Amino acid sequence: MGTNGRQLFGTDGIRGVAGEYPLDRRTVFAIGRALADQLRASGAGRRLLIGQDTRESSSGIADLVASGARAGGLEVESAGVITTPGVAYLTRTSAFAAGVVVSASHNPWQDNGIKVFSSDGFKLPDELEHRIEQEIFALLRESFQTPPSAFASLPGSPGMHARYVRWLAESVRDVAGLRVLVDCANGAACAFAREVFSLLHVQAAFLHDAPNGRNINQGCGALHPETVARAVADSGGKYDVGITFDGDADRALFSDASGQVVNGDGVLLMAARDMLARGTLAHSTVVATTMSNMGLELALRRSGIRMLRAPVGDKYVLDEMRQTGAALGGEQSGHIIFRDTDATTGDGLLTALRVLQIMRAARRPLADLVSDLQVFPQTIKNIRVREKKPLAEVPEIARAIQAAETELNGNGRVVVRYSGTEPLARVMVEAENAERMRRLTEEIAGAIQRTLGSS
Repeated sequence: MGTNGRQLFGTDGIRGVAGEYPLDRRTVFAIGRALADQLRASGAGRRLLIGQDTRESSSGIADLVASGARAGGLEVESAGVITTPGVAYLTRTSAFAAGVVVSASHNPWQDNGIKVFSSDGFKLPDELEHRIEQEIFALLRESFQTPPSAFASLPGSPGMHARYVRWLAESVRDVAGLRVLVDCANGAACAFAREVFSLLHVQAAFLHDAPNGRNINQGCGALHPETVARAVADSGGKYDVGITFDGDADRALFSDASGQVVNGDGVLLMAARDMLARGTLAHSTVVATTMSNMGLELALRRSGIRMLRAPVGDKYVLDEMRQTGAALGGEQSGHIIFRDTDATTGDGLLTALRVLQIMRAARRPLADLVSDLQVFPQTIKNIRVREKKPLAEVPEIARAIQAAETELNGNGRVVVRYSGTEPLARVMVEAENAERMRRLTEEIAGAIQRTLGSS
């Protein structure tokens, strides 16, 4: 089972194929045990909350994490099927030492994952993840049996469900009467969306809200925003907006009334302007990522708003927000973090409600609110490499990147980086002209292929 120095924790917890390492029975049990040991050692407390999405493997994995945690001396409570941000909220407001979510977010049903939140509702710091990981490896070298248990079959506390719903409803003002079509991705949002929209008197219809354990994200949800967009366009003006979540509902994407997709960049633009007008956009600053379109940066600048860029990953966006005091940040993919509500992670349901609130307050359709967002043509090309040598140390690659940046002269962007999980270099180019974008991408990709490409 050699680890070869490979970390289990990525930017969004531990992921893999359910039943295979690191989500096999022994390793999952060890994860729960190691988490318990580290929480007790740090004095964080003994109460652990576990929630899960709708995959058929989620209950079994939650079972094993709970068994390991109990073997390590923790008291474990179930939130049942719940969104990732729901676990983050309940962990920080209900005196839990940590919260665990069993979910692989937007991945197919065969995959799963384990995410962990600290008692403050933030994802675990890197140093604690490292200590947990080292103990997992130590435990796996021992001989132990994974005991059977029946924990995850419990439905979860109705009180926890109600508290999260109430917090969502209290986080926004008037959204009543708007007509929305909601794609729940056959995921965790199914357990909450109907109740939340009904409570706020939103006229909502629903798609893909009948999970069967294997249909999560299947041709629907935030990976396929065109699904809800097409349904809105085909409705003949029946809906003001379409909303689509991913499997664990920590992100949301949208469709305007005509069926045009509005991604996280569009949400950041309208939310930033709204918060600026209300005096809640701290430091007039928004945190986006290296993948956010340059058109967003220019549109924000016209409104007097500064945009900072963090590495890809909502964990890194949040790190930058905490360092700079920014109240709004997010990604193109729909992870939007609203620190003015004390949210500690992206929350798709909260994001949806905030978009509806902005539309209602402005008395303007979604299309109008993002009409000046000029999306620069953008392309991404992956090149398989034999080694990940620092790009600046390869003269031919460095010259190609510098030449592209000189030619663009501020009217476009070049981002070249290595994948964190695969032997790939990724070349992203944005330019006002599509032909120039493609040419510059090929020139940089060619330099990488000639110097570092795998045979």
